[in-house]
Amino acid sequence: MLSNVVLGVFLVLLILLTVGGNVLVCLAVCASRRLRCLTNCFIVSLAVTDLLLGLLVLPFSALLLLNNEWPLGPVFCNFYISMDVMLCTASILTLLAISVDRYLAVTMPLRYASVVLPSRVAVAMASVWTISVAVSFLPIHLGWNTVNGTVQNQEPWAPQRKCRFELNRPYALTDSLLTFYLPLVVMCWMYLRILRIAQAQAKRIGSARPTYTTYNCRNDRSTTTTMAVSSVTATALREHKATVTVAVVIGAFVVCWLPYFILFTVLGIQEHQDPGTAHEFLVVQWLGYANSALNPVLYGALNRDFRSAYTHLLICRCPYSGWRRPQQSSMGTTGGDQLTEVTLLCSHLPLSCKAGETDQNLMLGEMSNTTDSATMQSGNGTAATDVSGK
Repeated sequence: MLSNVVLGVFLVLLILLTVGGNVLVCLAVCASRRLRCLTNCFIVSLAVTDLLLGLLVLPFSALLLLNNEWPLGPVFCNFYISMDVMLCTASILTLLAISVDRYLAVTMPLRYASVVLPSRVAVAMASVWTISVAVSFLPIHLGWNTVNGTVQNQEPWAPQRKCRFELNRPYALTDSLLTFYLPLVVMCWMYLRILRIAQAQAKRIGSARPTYTTYNCRNDRSTTTTMAVSSVTATALREHKATVTVAVVIGAFVVCWLPYFILFTVLGIQEHQDPGTAHEFLVVQWLGYANSALNPVLYGALNRDFRSAYTHLLICRCPYSGWRRPQQSSMGTTGGDQLTEVTLLCSHLPLSCKAGETDQNLMLGEMSNTTDSATMQSGNGTAATDVSGK
């Protein structure tokens, strides 16, 4: 009894965290003008997917886990399993779409705005849901996932008050390959490329050390000073932050879903009649569910604009009445922010959140070759002139 109470409290907290976190993401995008962009269409789609999972799937999964019986009949059982497979698949494929979007923003910043168009975003989201429906409702309601070709839970010999998810070898291999293994390989490859680009840009920023020459009118002499910035320290810090960010994104995805799909594939090859009866399967299944609770943190809180929107929503303040309009970051700060977050989400430009509209390479070149205008310092008779140097 005590173990069931503890388990029930844990499951309720996980469901509330999933629902509340994803509702917060949707409200943040709706309330903040800075977050309304094409990139965040994928974020909202991911949040809606995880929200539906928390509302339509997780409560019944918790009921089945705690009660060990299914009191709602075989028709609703198959609908519940189909929704489970569809939403989990849509969540994973949306993560893949986010990875593709960020990869395009980093690798082709000048062409990003012309490549990522609203029509293409709509096609990508429609493709995600089409694939998700194709691997869930169709096979389960047509009996493609069972060994004997009948619809699960509706056979005359099916056990009463049970909700079984049957697996055969072709369905398990096809589903796991399309919805996990291939997206995982593509995501890892793209984020590895993003990390390498971030490291190369961090090194270029660290090597850009402008020199300032000051001319003193009184003593008729000039002195040359170098900006007091340690390029080695700055580069190491940016590389560390970029590495940690990518490791968190990929690590959470792998940790949450890899055990489930490994066991899913193994049980499918064995053509297990009811994987839900295996305790190991239930553990890894809920571990995969936990990824939906982590998504608002990983793909929302890592962005400065999302954090600001979260704060104002949680303290019940209007996002515009109390906000001070953010000033445009300096060139060095903008580059550091984009490298720090590996442009996982929108950049922090105040008038646009389309990451990649500014060519980072051009910015780095300007940093090392810019000549600032002369300024007069009043009261000391000293004129300071900036001379660019490498």
